[in-house]
Amino acid sequence: MQETATPNTPLNAMHSIDQVYELIEHDMGLVNQLIKTRLHSEVALINQLSNYIIYSGGKRLRPVLVLLSAKAFDYQGHQHTNLAAIIEFIHTATLLHDDVVDASQKRRGNDTANAIWGNETAVLVGDFLYSRAFQMMVDANNMRIMEILSNATNTIAEGEVLQLLNCHDPDTTEQRYMDVIHYKTAKLFEAAGQLGAIIAVTAPEQEMAMAKYGMHLGTAFQLVDDVLDYSASSQTIGKNIGDDLAEGNPTLPLIRAMTTGSKAQSNIIRHAITHGGRENIEQVMDAIAFTDAIEYTAHKAREEANKAIDMLRNIPDSTYRDALSSLAEFSVSRTY
Repeated sequence: MQETATPNTPLNAMHSIDQVYELIEHDMGLVNQLIKTRLHSEVALINQLSNYIIYSGGKRLRPVLVLLSAKAFDYQGHQHTNLAAIIEFIHTATLLHDDVVDASQKRRGNDTANAIWGNETAVLVGDFLYSRAFQMMVDANNMRIMEILSNATNTIAEGEVLQLLNCHDPDTTEQRYMDVIHYKTAKLFEAAGQLGAIIAVTAPEQEMAMAKYGMHLGTAFQLVDDVLDYSASSQTIGKNIGDDLAEGNPTLPLIRAMTTGSKAQSNIIRHAITHGGRENIEQVMDAIAFTDAIEYTAHKAREEANKAIDMLRNIPDSTYRDALSSLAEFSVSRTY
């Protein structure tokens, strides 16, 4: 293993996210093949729906993080591809359940599974993906891995409940919303980063650095999603603009606009969050544009990305560390 970087070591980044994917192209091919194999079920509908959601154009950032984390510590085994597939199954299961709870009709530019097959089918196939993921965890034969993944799955479920409690509540604070992000989104990124370090048998401080990197990366990623929800086109982001508002979900741009806008603007947003729907979407968009809500949220995302990059100073200098730095940059520079 290469010498650990000191805090003064400069961090490099690759020129594009495509270079990151090229670096792990072979391993991602193995992950995709494993996903295809382990998705198989004797129940045809499970195969149909699982393949639909798994291959609907996702960025695969969480599996990518597992692979890069392991490779950054010169891991030479094969367990990283299994863990990457497990992470993707857990993520996909949460998407299926999320879309049912949120009554979402679009994801990644496609109809959601629940819109096509119904809520009951989507929930049950989500359960299938969760259980298949746990079967694969047993195959890993590592209690530390089981501990990380089971804790992450439980925390994600808690995050879903926290988000439900905030729903239609215009008094949701920034801290309460950030708690939701840390539980619901960042926790799986954290697990992905940590798992790569665990199987590479790194020093405890390096394992913790990768866990924190993942947590900050996941937080930045979600905050940028919040920005795009009010500043991009539906064709660009693959879902309807203002979906969070329609669901009564008070994300950070809304919370910030209520805090810094006029009383009239705050009242418009409060009413929209309380009642949901899209009736006042143009007025809400105007209020967000009038305040610094988008800039404020983007700045918070950048802070998180910078914290993630700073964690990389604790791991060996390599092209894989550069790729992790690029992944953090991508999380805040993306437009989709």
